[in-house]
Parts: sequence; C-alpha cells; structure tokens
Amino acid sequence: MRALARLGRATGRAVAALGRVTLFSARALSHIVRPPFYPREIASALLNIGYLSLPVVGLTAFFTGAALALQIYAGGARFSAQAVVPQIVAIGMVRELGPVLVGLMVAARVTASLAAEIATMKVTEQIDALVTLSTHPMKYLSAPRVLAGLLTVPVLVAVGDIIGIFGGWLVATRALGFNPATYLANTIAFLQTADIVSSLVKGAAFGLIATVMGCYFGMHSGRGAQGVGAATKGSVVAAAVLILAANFLLTQAFFAA
Repeated sequence: MRALARLGRATGRAVAALGRVTLFSARALSHIVRPPFYPREIASALLNIGYLSLPVVGLTAFFTGAALALQIYAGGARFSAQAVVPQIVAIGMVRELGPVLVGLMVAARVTASLAAEIATMKVTEQIDALVTLSTHPMKYLSAPRVLAGLLTVPVLVAVGDIIGIFGGWLVATRALGFNPATYLANTIAFLQTADIVSSLVKGAAFGLIATVMGCYFGMHSGRGAQGVGAATKGSVVAAAVLILAANFLLTQAFFAA
C-alpha cells in the first residue's frame, strides 16, 4: 500500500507539473499575438536561437549524415543492398535524425541559456523591476523567445536535413564509389512531401518545447546560485525528454497509416 501511495503521489505531481507547463505555454502563445510588441527583444531572440545555433547544428548534421551513410552501406552489404544508401540516408535524416538532433542541440544550447538568464533575472529581482515599470514579464521575456523558437527551429531543421544529406553524399561518392548525380537523383526521387512537412512540423514543435522549458524553469527557479543551477539542469532534462516523446507522437501521427 505504501508503494502504491508513493506511486500515486508521484503521478499526481507529474500531472500537476504538466498542467502548469501547459498553462504557461498557452499564456506565452497568447502574448505573442497581443500588443504591445517588443521588436528589439524578438530580433535578439531570433539571432540567439536561430543564427548562433547554425554552427553546432551544421556540424552535428554533417557528421551524422556521414556516419549514417557508412552504417547503412556496411549493413546493406550483408544482404547485397548497398544501393539503398541514398534513400535511407534521406529518409532517416528528414524524418527522424534531422529534427531530433536539431531539437536536442537547441535544447542543450538554447534552453539552458534561457533558463539561466531568466533565473538570474529573477534572483537579482530584475523581473520584479519589470513589473514595477508596468511591463509584463511573460510578454517581455517569454513571448519573444517562444516566437523565435517557433520560427527559427524549423529553418534550422531544414538546414540540418540538407547538410546531413550532403554529408552522406560526400562519404558515399568519395569513399563508397557512388555516382554523384545518381545519388542525388535517388535522394530527390525518394523523398515525399509528407516527409518534408513532418520534418518542419517537428521543428516547430521542438522549438516550442525548447523555449517554453527554458522560460518556464527560469521563471520558477529557486533563490540563489543553487536555484539557478537547478533551473538550468531541470530545463534541459525536461526539454530533451519532451522532445523525444513529442517526436514519437508526431511520427505516429504522420506515418502510422
């Protein structure tokens, strides 16, 4: 009975936390479409979340695509199916690896940064100062960052997909003996509109999750340096787990049939 009681309390806490995050997300999204707007904060968030994430996203996608080509070639050689490398690299990067890896890189880089920044502002009472200046913290801090995540992460996913496919093409043509033109033709012919749409939708969902988690944990951080550290760690863990869970649900929704 004690074990069941502990399980029930843990489940209740998890459901309550999910409800708080859902309400926080709804409030952040509602503030995106309601004035006043802060163009400078939006531009800064677009730069930080989108442009400055390009190097890590590009390197991750390139090496993932290259390694994926090698693995598929080695596995396909066991049953004389080496010719499927272009198709599997393309579908693997666009449907799964591209969006998930970009989402996790954004969670590692951006979510931690947002949580630490906002938590530090809370600890140093800068958020209270915003309230005294009649500035809504949700609108000034969270809404621009959530909007930037929704807009930039799908672009990062598209860039990551292209770079990952290019990494696979480079390895296949330089090390595995594939014809460059034939490889590209097979890649383009195999991809469908649903694959690309699912990739971009996943990017938007992962961008929402990454930014909401950073803002939520920052806004609800404890006091002192320990509170800032706990908020940063908790935000990255929560974002990574939710991104993987959302990836499963979205994949099921797009491709279950």
